[in-house]
Amino acid sequence: MVINLKKIIGQKQFVYGLIGLFIFSTAYVQVANLVNTGPIAIAGTNTEQKVVALTFDHSWGNKFTPSILETLRANDVKATFFIMGPWALKYPEVAKQIATDGHEIASHGHKHENYGDRTADWVKNDIEKAEAEIKEATGVESVSLVRPPNGSYSKEALSVIDSLGYKTIIWNIDSLDWKNPGRDVVIDRVVKRLKPGGIILMHASDTPQQTAEALPILLEKIKAEGYQIVTVGELLQNYAEGGLKRH
Repeated sequence: MVINLKKIIGQKQFVYGLIGLFIFSTAYVQVANLVNTGPIAIAGTNTEQKVVALTFDHSWGNKFTPSILETLRANDVKATFFIMGPWALKYPEVAKQIATDGHEIASHGHKHENYGDRTADWVKNDIEKAEAEIKEATGVESVSLVRPPNGSYSKEALSVIDSLGYKTIIWNIDSLDWKNPGRDVVIDRVVKRLKPGGIILMHASDTPQQTAEALPILLEKIKAEGYQIVTVGELLQNYAEGGLKRH
């Protein structure tokens, strides 16, 4: 019998190479998992169910809020409102109506400034001020979600938010309604980006002048696509079987 030593050595090198690659890959995944540990900014959930969360940021004015609330009421839709503390105190009747209508009350902070540019103490103070203001205005005792102004955050800010018992909520379906691109553009942007477990960003403040007009048509189109509309809290609790989507 002739032994091909080169072939054997070559096979061993190949096997050792595979083993080495496996070890490296395992180590890489472990390191990646370590890097990704800790609080996250949630952009949506991983689910196969056709469900989306509808959210509104609200920081000033009351020109369009009554119309938005009436449309949601008429369509039996519950949304999540990220409201700023000072706005809630200025319009307590409206803030209370949002809660009375069964919508989810969440925090958009006290000052509309980027959390990503601020210290941990500043972020903590801003959130705690907003929490006290929102609770005073609405009577809602449990505010567990926060959306940083402008969607800006840092790793440090995420840790502060988590330490205060909040989840950081961003979005992955942006209507860009604040740019006032036109009613139909707002509608088309959302409909084209619908995805299971998605979080839709809209605004109820006075700057977006086409949101209230677009909303009835948008709700109809979302439902026509076979989607159920829920609050963020419901999305996280009932439709996150595949985990959360990191922003």
